Amino acid sequence: MSKIDLSAMFNGLQQQMVSQLKTNRDFVTHPGSKGDSLENAWIDWLRTYLPSRYSIDKAIVIDSEGNTSHQIDIVVYDNWFTPFMFTQNGFHYVPAEGVYAVFEVKPDIQGNCDGKSHIQYAGEKIESVRSLKRTSTNMISSGTKCDPRPLTKIVGGILTSTNTFTHENNETIEKHIKELKGLQGVDIGCVADYGSFYVEYDGEEDTGSKDFENRYLNYYTDREFRELVFSRSEISVVSFFLQLTRYLQQSIGTIQAIDLNAYSKSICFKIDQEL
Repeated sequence: MSKIDLSAMFNGLQQQMVSQLKTNRDFVTHPGSKGDSLENAWIDWLRTYLPSRYSIDKAIVIDSEGNTSHQIDIVVYDNWFTPFMFTQNGFHYVPAEGVYAVFEVKPDIQGNCDGKSHIQYAGEKIESVRSLKRTSTNMISSGTKCDPRPLTKIVGGILTSTNTFTHENNETIEKHIKELKGLQGVDIGCVADYGSFYVEYDGEEDTGSKDFENRYLNYYTDREFRELVFSRSEISVVSFFLQLTRYLQQSIGTIQAIDLNAYSKSICFKIDQEL
């Protein structure tokens, strides 16, 4: 039986992505173009390696009441059960019910944008998505009608190429992440030449509550920072990918079914529920 060296294969994947991000960061000098090139690199990489059930795009997220998020650098959203997506001039508008994860992309985790640290700025972007209204309705599974499922979590994160914080340890990054409260909380991130990380929180969802919206909001409001866990720099991209996939497939699973009547109200039309 032939075997492949998984460690060497993962190392090749790691070096390929780190090199691409470094080249874009070093040689694309216009700030807007640099940002676009880094976002596109992460988008292309996630599209290549995540299962096809997930779509990955730059997008604005919308809800059934017409509310919108900030412009989000990377949205990971459902490609199976969410039946529509608006596209306008090459930009995407994704229904909130279909969103699995959102990411802010920056060249450096150290820095400021609009007077806020990059981590704080990412937190506000994440909050703008998590605060949108999401619906949940019955769905058919294996021929059986199932009750509406609770609202799924939305993974929030930040992706950067490098870390120029003056400290050699992770204290500064941890300080900024701990300052994020409620819906702004970051779950995961990757600094390509420094390490990936995930955040452990204390707090559980009230699984006994049938008020899905408040149950979801209270989970984020009540949870408290426990620990920031960093990977080694030489496995940053691969460990980020494995952790993200774990969240998507085994912590979130399939999103809730979207209630199309909530959206059809905007055109004064009621959808027939039966066939």
